[in-house]
Amino acid sequence: MTYVEQIHQTVDFIKSQFDYNPEFGIILGTGLGALVDDIEVEFELDYDQIPNFPVSTVESHHGKLIFGKLAGRKVIAMQGRFHYYEGYDMKEVTFPVRVLKLLGIKKLFVSNAAGGVNLNYKIADLMIIEDHIDLTKENPLTGANLDEFGGRFPDMSEPYERKMIDEALEIAKVNDIPCHEGVYAAVSGPNLETRAEYRYIGRIGGDAVGMSTIPEVIVARHMDLPVFAISAITDLCDPDNLEVAEISRILKAAFNAEKGMTTIIKALIEKQ
Repeated sequence: MTYVEQIHQTVDFIKSQFDYNPEFGIILGTGLGALVDDIEVEFELDYDQIPNFPVSTVESHHGKLIFGKLAGRKVIAMQGRFHYYEGYDMKEVTFPVRVLKLLGIKKLFVSNAAGGVNLNYKIADLMIIEDHIDLTKENPLTGANLDEFGGRFPDMSEPYERKMIDEALEIAKVNDIPCHEGVYAAVSGPNLETRAEYRYIGRIGGDAVGMSTIPEVIVARHMDLPVFAISAITDLCDPDNLEVAEISRILKAAFNAEKGMTTIIKALIEKQ
């Protein structure tokens, strides 16, 4: 079975379980699953029930598709995502984005936890992503182009929709949420970066660094799917004062950022 046939098989299976016609897709990153509590859940599917779907091996990623309403709008939320460092190739990592598109979503909302390279950021601040730098080892579009989804050379002049960025910044301002606009750099992981690597990322224009999101965004833009993405700053990457990163502290920072992130995404979806 070809990759495209697998995508269609997965879409057909999900529709046979719950045919929903969603408006928006949401990908929830590390420690940022509380948004699900605000969704009026109508149906759930564990990833291991879905044919061809990868299964997340990360402890903080729950691994289910959630169908329901958020701010009165129909959404599908991925509670847990997949990463290159888990051993998947980028086509597997981004497989769910193709599926969400064929299920009918019109826009994609992505969240992640990231390290703050910009030293003006504080732990538990939010950063709305306005552009990115791809430092991963594999592009999800490598290989034969999937013509039914998009062209060979997708444009990346606006990977993140400017209108949604501006709306989100206004929502953050009105609600007094500590929030920045910046550039997200993605690396393959799973190790965190060295002091020299943090210096490098800062010098080439990165404000935050993480191990996800960009492959998903590339595939979304290949399908002409508008994207909004936001990072929770969970640790500070000051190369001159670098502390040992502890997953417990990172998850705590993500938890502290959840309320503001939920407010922004809910209000933004309501505006679309």
